[in-house]
Amino acid sequence: MRRVCFLLIAAAFIAAAIPLAGAVSLSVEARPVNPHIGDTVTISGTVTGIRTIAVYLFVTGPDLDIRGVTLENLNIPASRGLFTTAPVHLEDGSWTYSWDTSVILGTLKPGNYTVYVVSSPVDHLRFTESDFASTEVHFIPPEHPETETPLPPVLQVIALGVAVVLFCVLRMGRK
Repeated sequence: MRRVCFLLIAAAFIAAAIPLAGAVSLSVEARPVNPHIGDTVTISGTVTGIRTIAVYLFVTGPDLDIRGVTLENLNIPASRGLFTTAPVHLEDGSWTYSWDTSVILGTLKPGNYTVYVVSSPVDHLRFTESDFASTEVHFIPPEHPETETPLPPVLQVIALGVAVVLFCVLRMGRK
């Protein structure tokens, strides 16, 4: 009887230490909310109910894959198992990610985007309402539009000359 009582007490302590399934809570916010394309957006939040070393981030928006894409490369769908991750501080469950939109691959257009955070690597079509948190970011055109620097005319002449020389060398090699 004593052994059964001890096992029941031990099971109660273990059950109290393990969070209940579905008790995971995520939060996310982005600052600034209306950045220029090319600005750095600070995305932060918390995760409670589980101890995890990282959260997974992805974004949806104009002309992006509906499943979501990574924040570093807008051409890679999150559904392929690639995600942007942010480390979680185990002490308090907080996390922060700096999204530098001046160095991403792909085209970020002005418009409304939704940044999602999930505690496990699943895309937008595979999670339920309680498995994620999201925040809206409205990108406005770049503050300083990119100016194309035309090539100097001398480089065009040099490139044409190199092409002619290569053509002649290849043609002579065939004879």
